[in-house]
Amino acid sequence: MSVIPPEVADILRPLLPELAAETIREIGAEVPAYSRPLEGDLGVMLRYGTERALRRFVNSIENPGQDVSDRDRRIYIELGRLEMRQGRTLNALLAAYRVGAQVAWRRFVEAGERAQLEPATLYQLGEAIFAHIDAISGESIEGYAAEQSAAAGERQRRRARLVALLALDPPPAPEVLRTAATRAAWTPPARIAALIVDGAEADPMASRLGPGAVAAVLDGAEDPDASPGDQAGPAGHMLAFVPDPDAPGRRAQLELAVGSHPAALGPTVAVGEAGRSAERARRALELRASGALPGEGLIVAAEHATALLLHADPRLATEFAAAALAPLETLRPAARARLTLTLATWLDRQGRTDETARELGIHPQTVRYRLGQLREAFGPALDDVDARFELALALRVAGAANRA
Repeated sequence: MSVIPPEVADILRPLLPELAAETIREIGAEVPAYSRPLEGDLGVMLRYGTERALRRFVNSIENPGQDVSDRDRRIYIELGRLEMRQGRTLNALLAAYRVGAQVAWRRFVEAGERAQLEPATLYQLGEAIFAHIDAISGESIEGYAAEQSAAAGERQRRRARLVALLALDPPPAPEVLRTAATRAAWTPPARIAALIVDGAEADPMASRLGPGAVAAVLDGAEDPDASPGDQAGPAGHMLAFVPDPDAPGRRAQLELAVGSHPAALGPTVAVGEAGRSAERARRALELRASGALPGEGLIVAAEHATALLLHADPRLATEFAAAALAPLETLRPAARARLTLTLATWLDRQGRTDETARELGIHPQTVRYRLGQLREAFGPALDDVDARFELALALRVAGAANRA
């Protein structure tokens, strides 16, 4: 684009005071969002921004190629930020800029004709005005986006703080939780359950989990008062709290949301007991990772209460299993494996020899022969209800340890 003669600036500058006032009036008439009297920060910023935009344009004619000052850029960046903070889109502000360009173009053309400027210069002036408005619009868009990003970050921090508080066991004081929920714009449901997902991002997952779900990836920094032992869910895992987890169709929704990610759902509890649900989900996910619990995708802790109970104290569980199955330790490995499998199947089939044989794919007589060996090893324990129950538990603990 050709350079406008610098002396044109002297023709336009006397128009600026009245032109700024006229532009504000036209914006109020043409842009509904600004039809009321402009008051407060927005009114001050818009008036000042209009005056600065006009002066900046005229100065650019007088000093072509001069860089825009940071101070001038900040005005329009801040206007964009202010629109975001007011809860509006940028449509009104950008429309105001266009109105301002049109008013300035009309008045500048009138002044240029009075000064007998060449038509080519007037065309260049028009192009320059709208290019100038595009530049200012870009600065406001930049500010709006920056404020959006800041707001999203603050919202994430508030949600993460809320999730960290919900995950504490024992729970925080009710007023602390209420305050955090209010700041995070979260309405506590009557019943919730914790959901821990490995390798998932919080915001996309929360949207897939539906209204009322709150999620965060915890790294231990959300609650300055929490010790490492208070943090529910391994660091880096996504922890969510989902409302009404037992509603019809909810299980399918949760499974679809987590997809192939390893995930565990804690028991349904009142909001004040959310930390217990989170701890149960965390433990279930750990047991699945160790091989103690089978399956892929979503695992529901309530469906594996026995395994969770057996592994609540891993050292005690290991000692219990070793003591209960000690009679088998004197056997050779191959014989120990055969008799262990036979004992587990026989106990699962409630002592029915034929069903045990079918399950193992062997003859019933072979089962009876092996049971004779087991009776020699365990004595009357195989005929005692309590002893058989303890053997069944011990075999489950030992089986989980072998899979791990």
